[in-house]
Amino acid sequence: MAWPNVFQRGSLLSRFSHHHVVVFLLTFFSYSLLHASRKTFSNVKVSISEQWTPRAFNTSVELPVEIWSSNHLFPSAEKATLFLGTLDTIFLFSYAVGLFISGIVGDRLNLRWVLSFGMCSSAFVVFVFGTLTEWLRFYNKWLYCCLWIVNGLLQSTGWPCVVAIMGNWFGKAGRGVVFGLWSACASVGNILGACLASSVLQYGYEYAFLVTASVQFAGGIVIFFGLLVSPEEIGLSGIEAEENFEEDSHRPLINGGENEEEYEPNYSIQDDSAVAQVKAISFYQACCLPGVIPYSLAYACLKLVNYSFFFWLPFYLSNNFGWKEAEADKLSIWYDVGGIVGGTLQGFISDVLQKRAPVLALSLLLAVGSLVGYSRSPNDKAINALLMTVTGFFIGGPSNMISSAISADLGRQELIQGSSEALATVTGIVDGSGSIGAAVGQYLVSLIRDKLGWMWVFYFFILMTSCTIVFISPLIVREIFSLVRRRQAHILRE
Repeated sequence: MAWPNVFQRGSLLSRFSHHHVVVFLLTFFSYSLLHASRKTFSNVKVSISEQWTPRAFNTSVELPVEIWSSNHLFPSAEKATLFLGTLDTIFLFSYAVGLFISGIVGDRLNLRWVLSFGMCSSAFVVFVFGTLTEWLRFYNKWLYCCLWIVNGLLQSTGWPCVVAIMGNWFGKAGRGVVFGLWSACASVGNILGACLASSVLQYGYEYAFLVTASVQFAGGIVIFFGLLVSPEEIGLSGIEAEENFEEDSHRPLINGGENEEEYEPNYSIQDDSAVAQVKAISFYQACCLPGVIPYSLAYACLKLVNYSFFFWLPFYLSNNFGWKEAEADKLSIWYDVGGIVGGTLQGFISDVLQKRAPVLALSLLLAVGSLVGYSRSPNDKAINALLMTVTGFFIGGPSNMISSAISADLGRQELIQGSSEALATVTGIVDGSGSIGAAVGQYLVSLIRDKLGWMWVFYFFILMTSCTIVFISPLIVREIFSLVRRRQAHILRE
């Protein structure tokens, strides 16, 4: 049996230089820091809510209520909590819009500059939002909304840029497992943000924002001076040139043609003048690439489910089972663990098959079953953690694969071969669509829970997961037929 090219040319590690390792780590931790600042906001919501309702702290009988509450922002903690939820929705919508813009900008400017600017500017906005306003005792709802809109736009520079840079350095061979492991950066960022915030929260929530903003700003400086956008920057050949020499690289994992057997393996590499004339593709052209629209619609449904677990899981555990908030926070980490393992393992399997959609389809079908099982979890922490990990494996895993490995595949199709100026745009389209779905989902989850209860929330998750399968069903059928034809051709050759 002829093994796929992920094994055919030896260990993946032997193909990577120290430059690949540095790029992997720098992009990994740059996005982890961006996610850490988001998680910090989630972790200090209780403290912010209390600070914005100073009437609760009035234990002095000497001061009149009017003087004590002269600078209060909300009359009650419930109103403050509602506004914090509004900030989440505002952030997600601005983040979604920013992803479409950042992808286009990233394909036209230096990716290192865009990423570094986004990290440093976002860090400054976070500092103003959470630290400076508290130091000045200046509380204003419109200022907070404007700052969080700007933060969403700046944070959106991260994902399209890091995926494009990774796509420049890591080729199709082994991309699934490499990107599956690398996409754990968001989960690592969540854990990092929780640790940084909890370490200084006793001194005031403003110091939690100060620490994460400072670390993120320092990370942006490191990215500016230390990150290599592509192998060509240091005189190495790009991954396209390398893959054109490889035996099976003309059969991309994302294929725009109906019959992959029609591709001619002995094409020539474009000369330098031709490559130099390639321009960044337009937004419309990127949308018209095969697979971009189906995967964007699918990711809108899947990210809705994945981010709903991110935002609502600790609250669900506390509200539904009566567990302490700290215990629920710790337990919810198992969902991220399942997503990390799922993304890596499913990426590896897709590398072996050289197809992504069938792996996604099987995982999403099993995700429906895991959602049914988790919705009926008993009031037992061990069983709940196990079911949560399984759910994260089958939902978080495909979500990580679509947002990273598949986005890189879509941005490096044979239709735009010779041009790397599509990766960030395509990634922005896919992740932007997902973020719109996630933003809408936060409102719908809250509405469904209030009107119908938690069980109907899980029914909603099952519906969205099923829609994910429906949107990519044409790709699933085509790739399964391709696998069958490949198997038949192999049997005939033997």
